[in-house]
Amino acid sequence: MPVTLRPLDARHFSAWLERSRAAYAKDLVTSGQTSEDADRHADESMAQFFPSGIPAPGHVVFDVVDDAGVTVGYLWIGPDTSDDAGAWWIWDIVIDADKRGRGLGRMAMLLGEEYARAQGAHTLGLSVFGFNTGARGLYESLGYEATSVKMRKKLD
Repeated sequence: MPVTLRPLDARHFSAWLERSRAAYAKDLVTSGQTSEDADRHADESMAQFFPSGIPAPGHVVFDVVDDAGVTVGYLWIGPDTSDDAGAWWIWDIVIDADKRGRGLGRMAMLLGEEYARAQGAHTLGLSVFGFNTGARGLYESLGYEATSVKMRKKLD
């Protein structure tokens, strides 16, 4: 099932931004942050990358669209935060839960790589929460390598 990337319609952007912020905050809580810290961190992140509610220069959010024309997720890609203009980042990728396991995420990642190359990228990085084992497996199968690992042990 092939997919395409289509820039997110500006009319849907504010709703996407709020959903993305809420999902990020939820993942931060799942990874151990308090709700307050997670909300603050998610708000700061979205303000940094979407000043005035629009993407920062170089950043783009794509709908991931299947061969039937149905939006099945999204991909947010752009420059990373380093001074290296050729270093790009997958800031977020989500495939709808009921559409996973069909190769749509893999195809979206490959299209993201093509897009980044066309923008002059020579590297493409990403972060993945430790609990997201399915995504970690996908990224490893696509050739992504761990560059750092954060670990924690609860001391009850």
